[in-house]
Amino acid sequence: MRIKVLAAKLLARKAHKDTQKWASKPEEIQQKVFKSLIKQASGTLFGNDHHFTDIKTHNDFVKYVPVRDYEALKSYVDLVVEGKENILWKGKPVYFAKTSGTTSGAKYIPLTKESIPFHIQAARNAILSYIHETGKADFVKGKMIFLQGSPILEEKNGIKLGRLSGIVAHYVPKYLFKNRMPSRETNCIEDWETKVNAIVEETFHENMTVISGIPAWVQMYFEKLQQKGNKKVGEIFKNFNLFIYGGVNFEPYRAKFENLIGRKVDSIELFPASEGFFAYQDSQKEIGMLLLLNSGIYYEFIKPDDFFTENPKRLTIGEVELGVNYALIISTNAGLWAYNIGDTVQFTCLKPYRVIVSGRIKHFISAFGEHVIGKEVECALKEAMEGSTIRVNEFTVAPQITPKEGLPFHEWLIEFDPEASGEPEDMDAFALKIDIAMRKQNVYYDDLIVGKVLRSLVVTKVNKNGFQNYMKTMGKLGGQNKLPRLSNDRKIADALNQNKKT
Repeated sequence: MRIKVLAAKLLARKAHKDTQKWASKPEEIQQKVFKSLIKQASGTLFGNDHHFTDIKTHNDFVKYVPVRDYEALKSYVDLVVEGKENILWKGKPVYFAKTSGTTSGAKYIPLTKESIPFHIQAARNAILSYIHETGKADFVKGKMIFLQGSPILEEKNGIKLGRLSGIVAHYVPKYLFKNRMPSRETNCIEDWETKVNAIVEETFHENMTVISGIPAWVQMYFEKLQQKGNKKVGEIFKNFNLFIYGGVNFEPYRAKFENLIGRKVDSIELFPASEGFFAYQDSQKEIGMLLLLNSGIYYEFIKPDDFFTENPKRLTIGEVELGVNYALIISTNAGLWAYNIGDTVQFTCLKPYRVIVSGRIKHFISAFGEHVIGKEVECALKEAMEGSTIRVNEFTVAPQITPKEGLPFHEWLIEFDPEASGEPEDMDAFALKIDIAMRKQNVYYDDLIVGKVLRSLVVTKVNKNGFQNYMKTMGKLGGQNKLPRLSNDRKIADALNQNKKT
C-alpha cells in the first residue's frame, strides 16, 4: 500500500510539470491546437463546405465557420449517425455520447479516438493536481465510488453509444479495478432509485475514501446511507476525505453535505461534458478551474449581450478579461466546430487561465430586462444562509409575470432540509436577505425594484423530494441529469408548485 501512495505522488509531480509547460504559454498552445484541428479536418465534408484549406487565422475561421448549436449542426451529425465517414472529423467516431435534446429529441455527440484520451487524462490529472498540492495520497489505499450512468452500450450503424459516464467506465485503468465501486452488475442497473439502493448495500461496509458525482444525486446516496446506519456518513466511512463533483455549483449544497457527513471534506470540481473535458480545479487555495488549453479543444468566447446579434464578436484566449461573463464556444478533435455548448464562464485568473461556470446562455431570467444568471442566484442564496443553520436540498428560480395581486416578482422554489433547524424561522426575513444580496449583484434587478417594476422576491417551500419527484415525472431521474437553476418561463415553477409546502 505504501508503494501505491509513493507511486501516486511521483506521478502527481510529473503531471504537475507537464501542466506547467503548456499553462505557461496559453496563446501559443491554443494556436497549435487550432492549426492541428483545421489540418486534420480539411478533407472532411464539413471542412470542404467551410473552406478549411483557406483558413490560416482566427479571422478566417470566423469568416467561414459560423457559431452553431446542436440543432444547426444536426444535418452533419445525422450523416455521421447513418454511418458515413469523413463528415465532421476524419473517419468515423468510436462512440456517440447520447444526451437529452430539446427540440431535436436525443442528441448524438461524437467521441473519436483522438478525443477520448483527453477525457480520461483530465479526470486523472485533477486528482494528481490535488495530490501534488496537498501531499495527501492515502486515499488511494481505499475504495472509490463514481455515481454514473450504465456502462451497457447500444450500437447504431456500427458505432457504440451510451451515456458519457458509461462510456468512460470502459476506460478505467486496471490498477483501479480493485478500488473502484460500485460493481459492474450494480452499475448496469437502469432505474436510478434501485441503483442507489444497491450502491448503499454494496458500499456500506467498505473503506470508502473518495466519492464522486453530481451533488444532488450524491446527496440522495448520503441520505440513504444515513437512514441505513442511523449515523453520519463520516462515521460510516471514517476515511472518506475527498469529494469530486461536476455539473453544478457545489456551494448551495455544501452546508447540507457537511451536516450529512458530520465534518468538512476536501473537494475537487470538474467541468466535463459530452462535448469535451474543459477544466478542473487544480488548486485548493485558488478560486476557479484550470482551463485545459492543450486538450484538442480550441476555445472562443462571446459576451452574452453580443451572443444573439447577427455577427457576435468572437474572442480568443488572449482577449478575455477577468470577471466578465462569456458564452463558451468550442471546436474539437471530435468534429464540433464553433459549437455553442450552452454554458457561460467567467475568468477568475489569467495566469494561468482559470474559470468558473457562471450559468447557461439559455438559462437566465430577463422577463423585464434584468439579465439574472446562475452565478448570481447561487451567490445570493449562499450569502443569505451564512451564519445560520439553514440548509437547502435544491432550488430553482422563475419569474411570476402575472401575479393574482401586486407587482410581478421572482419566485424562488426551495426545498429545505426537512430537519427543523434546516428551515428559516422567518421566511419573509430570509427572502429579504436573498433579495438584498441579489440587488447588490445585479444592477438591472436593483433598478427594477427601485423603479417599482418588480417587488421583492418570494420564497416558496417545496415538499421533501419535490424536486426528485419532478425529475422522475420528466424521465430525468439519474446521475447525469441536472435541474436548471433559472427559467425564463413558468413550466418548471408551475409543476413544482404542485409540491409546495403550505
